[in-house]
This record gives sequence, structure tokens and C-alpha cells, in this order.
Amino acid sequence: MKLSVEKISVAIAKQEIVKGISLEVPAKKIVGLIGANGSGKSTLLKSIYKSVVPSSGSVYLDDLDILKTSNKKAAQQMSVVGQFNALNFDLTVEQMVLLGRTPHKKMLENDNAKDFQIVKQALEQTNLTQYAKRSYQSLSGGEKQRIILARAIVQEPKCLILDEPTNHLDIRFQLEILELVKQLNVTVLVALHDLELTAAYCDYIYALKDGEVIASGVPKEVLTPELIEKIYGVHCSVYENPITKHLGFAYYL
Repeated sequence: MKLSVEKISVAIAKQEIVKGISLEVPAKKIVGLIGANGSGKSTLLKSIYKSVVPSSGSVYLDDLDILKTSNKKAAQQMSVVGQFNALNFDLTVEQMVLLGRTPHKKMLENDNAKDFQIVKQALEQTNLTQYAKRSYQSLSGGEKQRIILARAIVQEPKCLILDEPTNHLDIRFQLEILELVKQLNVTVLVALHDLELTAAYCDYIYALKDGEVIASGVPKEVLTPELIEKIYGVHCSVYENPITKHLGFAYYL
């Protein structure tokens, strides 16, 4: 499904954080959002998945008006992986992942064999099968993030929204998370800080500054020394990694 965001604006405490942003994520493509802290990336994503209410604009998945449809119906089509996933109570990994089936259940409906089979497949995809009966709270940050991704997978979404999914993770877990996302073959909108990961995994990029899109295009078009200096206030050199053939970056003040 194609994700279309049309002229979304968000104001918080009378301050406009997102200013009329429009973007498009073609079906089964990965589109990245980049920008410095405070650029509006997270607020934009929250307005798309209905965590905050935009002051104007619209969000569509194909012909489905996300902002005007019920949360349950929207969650049947769109799932979210955020950067903070703390719980005030504990569940097993299997129970945590089963929560992803909630949008597909009627009120008070019990989990059934199909639900458990979908969870089993998601745990296999995320290499978490051996953790099924473990306490969620006992696991590392990287393991927890894979569990949240598994929960998102069992929603069987057509579109996946990720807000800094690799934040605070070591290099291996960063690569594992993004490889898993790529293999899902669904429509993906992801905010990332790491420009090398952005260049390696995103088909298209939108660059944000002060709540507005200031550039968009394929990685080689957007990730230039001039734009990086404009966004982040640092100088850099951009080169092609001789091994991966992806863009690499060297930063300096």
C-alpha cells in the first residue's frame, strides 16, 4: 500500500512543530526521514500513526483515510516500532508479541491457534524463538527492540512506521533490525540518525529542518556535504564504501 502524507501541520503548546509537510512512500519501498534533533521527525511520525492530532492535513494508505478511521482499523494496516519501549509491568516475550494480534481480535476474544502460529513465525523471523518464555524485562535493549519488531510483524501490517529503531543499539543489532525490516517487503517510513544506515537501506529520503522538508531524493542526491552542513552544522566528506558500494561519511568541525 502507498502511504501519502498531505500538508500535515502539528502545533504543540501554540508552537508549530511540523509545518505543512507532504511526502509519499511508494508501496513496498523504504523511505527515510533525516534531520537534527528538534527538526520534527518524531512529531511528524506520531501524527501519521495518530499518537498526536495534527492541526491540519491528511494521511492516506491507498484510499484509507488514516486520520478519520478507527484506531483498530488503522492498526490492522499500520504498525509502529518506536525508540522507547519501557513497561511498568512484565510479560513473557510470547505474551508481548501476542499483543500485536489485538487489532484483529473482537472484544474479549481469546487467542487461537492461528494467532500462536503467526507469533511463532515472527519469533523465528527475528531469531527469538528461544526467548519465547523469557521475561521481557530481563532482556537487553537490542533483544527488546527485536521483540517490538516481532510484535509489529504479527499485526500483519501493510505499512510499518519506525522512529529511530536503532537508537542506542550496537552495530550488530542495528544491522539485524534493518535487515529484518527490509526482508518484510512492506511499505516503510523510518526516521534515522545514522546517515550510513540511511544511505544503505532507504530507497528515498526526506530531509527535515525546523519542521519543514528542505530536500528530498535518492540518497546520492540528498546526502551531500552541503546539505549535511545545513542540517547538522558539521562539515563532512562523502565517499563510496569500496566494499558495500554504499555512501560513507567522514565528519569534522
